[in-house]
Amino acid sequence: MGFNRRQLLRSSAGVGALLFVAACTDNADPSGPARRGGTLRVGALGTAARIERDPHANLSNDSDFLITSLVYDALTVPGDKPNTVARLATSWEPDAAQRRWAFTIAEGATFHDGAPVTADDVVWSLRRLRSVGGASKMPVAAEDITADGPNRVVLSVPEPNTQLPLLVRLMTFTVRKDTTDFTKAIGTGPFRLESFQGGNARLVRNENWHGAGVEPRLPLLDAIEITMFESVTALGNAVLGGQIDLASNVGAIAGRTAEGRGDLRVVRRANDTMLGVAMRAADGPFADPRVRAAVRLGVDRKALVDQVHSGYGTIANDILGTADPTYDSSIPQRTRDIERAKTLLREANFDTGRSYPLVTKPEAPGEVESAKVIATQLADIGLRLDVVEQESNAFYDRTWLQAPLYTVSWGTNDSTIFYASKLMSSASNRNETAFKDRDFDAATTAALAAADPAELERSSRRVQAIQHERGGYLVWGMADGIDIATSAVRDLPTLGGFGRVQLERVWLA
Repeated sequence: MGFNRRQLLRSSAGVGALLFVAACTDNADPSGPARRGGTLRVGALGTAARIERDPHANLSNDSDFLITSLVYDALTVPGDKPNTVARLATSWEPDAAQRRWAFTIAEGATFHDGAPVTADDVVWSLRRLRSVGGASKMPVAAEDITADGPNRVVLSVPEPNTQLPLLVRLMTFTVRKDTTDFTKAIGTGPFRLESFQGGNARLVRNENWHGAGVEPRLPLLDAIEITMFESVTALGNAVLGGQIDLASNVGAIAGRTAEGRGDLRVVRRANDTMLGVAMRAADGPFADPRVRAAVRLGVDRKALVDQVHSGYGTIANDILGTADPTYDSSIPQRTRDIERAKTLLREANFDTGRSYPLVTKPEAPGEVESAKVIATQLADIGLRLDVVEQESNAFYDRTWLQAPLYTVSWGTNDSTIFYASKLMSSASNRNETAFKDRDFDAATTAALAAADPAELERSSRRVQAIQHERGGYLVWGMADGIDIATSAVRDLPTLGGFGRVQLERVWLA
């Protein structure tokens, strides 16, 4: 998982020392030491119908998540080695039973209005996150989130859990206690909100950020202007045409176009985004594991990577968390077997005389195209799919967590246990495939409780084996994250997934 045992059980490094590790920046073309100043114009994907100002709600727009992550601080954030590093919490330590974790708030942390951050603010925020987002976003019950003095917060869980700092990454944004109006966006992050209109925002440097470190103090930019684009094509054209300095997560087509441009740089972030298909396992046409196996055998993964990602990616093996150091590469790579897939459908008495909707959405680059390619490929095994494209608003209201078959995308694929706990355990409120398996739940619980690296790896591999054998996902490939920036932009993050939103170290030459 990227931890040694000491790092896993206790983190005591200050946030300033860890930010470099967390950012994992690109220095392909340095031009002297980093310096402060300038305004970075960033484009990110989003739709007007899904604009969300509440930091604890479902932030399905990339643009909203970027704004929120720069204005507010989570307790912990993704890193490289280790894969969980400090943000608002500068240290964390469990008790001997691994059931009570104490997080220490950064010394001197203040909100953008100058008020100090207290344990009461953090407790209130985490309890609200549990209420708004459920257990998948905050895996600790509200009554088990308590303050221990002015700058320590305690999270208690009923079973041993060595992975809690990992599970509270990203979404644990802290707001002032009793906040009800999020339009002012008073956070603790490296940038503060100056203006917001129609999904677009201007952020300016927080001169008093607790993570500023030594000279040159962070963040380096004077301001970041974020523009929301409703299509990958529009986002790509904006950076190619010079309207923005950085196109975040713009996808492969624009990346190929920009490769030959001397005034632009393409930043590739490996293992960035999983594109796949959720198959409902509890009931309906895909409940029989033989049918799900047939779907997985019916696709040509290499062709999907080549066609959907233009080669900017790798094939996957129906397991979430491909960048996890405990990822089990000994599990045989599933390959296309049309005849075996047909046999499985016959054995399951699957009705091939009708067609089935495959619902998709224009959210991740290539997601809609992947649905069309999959539908074409699965026709070869006798499975007829009608691709239904929905806008994000309709998708999350009517399809997600409900439909028998739909496309999904997830980033930050550095932990198999993170996804097992968040998306596949029986108790998860974000169980996209309605997958309920006692052996899987037991293996996940054992992995969360593992105090020994060897036991963690054994349990993680059991989780992966079950997911590969009978889980609810078709995970056919991993897309490289593609950012395009002008040649003046320096030190962009290179971590996969949502590590890309950590822009406090970026500077302009």
